[in-house]
Amino acid sequence: MLAAWYERQGNATEVLRVGEMPDPVPGPGEVRVRLTVSGINPGDTKKRSGWLGNPMAFERVIPHSDGAGMIDAVGSAVDKARVGQRVWVYGAQSYRPFGTAAQLTVVPERQAVVLPAGISDDLGACLGIPGITAHRCVFSDGPVVGKRVLVHGVLGGVSSMAAQLARWNSASVVGTVHRSSDIREVDPAICDVVVALSDPHPAAAIRELFPDGADRVIEVSLSDNIDLDAAVVANGAVIAAFASRAESPHVPFWPLLFANVTLRMLGSDDFPASPKQRAVEDLTDAADEGALTAPIAARYPLSAIARAHDHVDAGGHGRILLTIPDQ
Repeated sequence: MLAAWYERQGNATEVLRVGEMPDPVPGPGEVRVRLTVSGINPGDTKKRSGWLGNPMAFERVIPHSDGAGMIDAVGSAVDKARVGQRVWVYGAQSYRPFGTAAQLTVVPERQAVVLPAGISDDLGACLGIPGITAHRCVFSDGPVVGKRVLVHGVLGGVSSMAAQLARWNSASVVGTVHRSSDIREVDPAICDVVVALSDPHPAAAIRELFPDGADRVIEVSLSDNIDLDAAVVANGAVIAAFASRAESPHVPFWPLLFANVTLRMLGSDDFPASPKQRAVEDLTDAADEGALTAPIAARYPLSAIARAHDHVDAGGHGRILLTIPDQ
């Protein structure tokens, strides 16, 4: 098979290689997926670069955890009827060496989720890390029907999914963006109202929309926004944080304490199995109902994976995908 890999960490152009590797063989309880699309997440490029000094867990890594394609082989103890199913894949490179930047990948069968006919491979390849993280941010503390949900960074992959899932569950959703000029980029279907954090008084603007405060806050940059969050939460609110620009953020203890706030930290690789399965089911249902979108910023061929990684590292809005060749 054709695949991309790295054997040391560093800059994308220096360490990523593309070439032939032996076809993987599914073991007991596993399926092999012939991929059409590989989704790239910031976590994938951080692993490659050695972010935070974390070493490689394997001698060779085929990157990326998310993708979509069709099952073409199964291991023992897997129903052979699964061969030929269109699926979306998550966690392919979570504690495993070989991900979706290849023509073939092997995963435990539960991590190859049947893709309904109405869902494109592109969207399927965008559901894994962003969707499951978003689901846990929104639903870790129960349904949000009728609740007020504030989602920061709503143009980002996780936050966009979180806003859409909250609306799918009948919440009122206010999203934030960096600058006023970003507001026009937000799809009106994603959230009810958008507030720019660069505005003179964003807390007042959010309070005008949520006079009784936000019941849930989905936080993309805890270190930057925690003071604002403390000013707009309702009593008993949950702040669900999946990222922080500063490693050791300042926390306004007394305002959060008096509001009885729960501060929840969420890391996608380590969610418990049962909530992760619920997330997978809900994401598939929401996508099938047309409640989820994932704007694509760019597509690159597998041969240009280094350029794709550089694009992700440069930031910006929209998902970056690799298209995987048939032959």
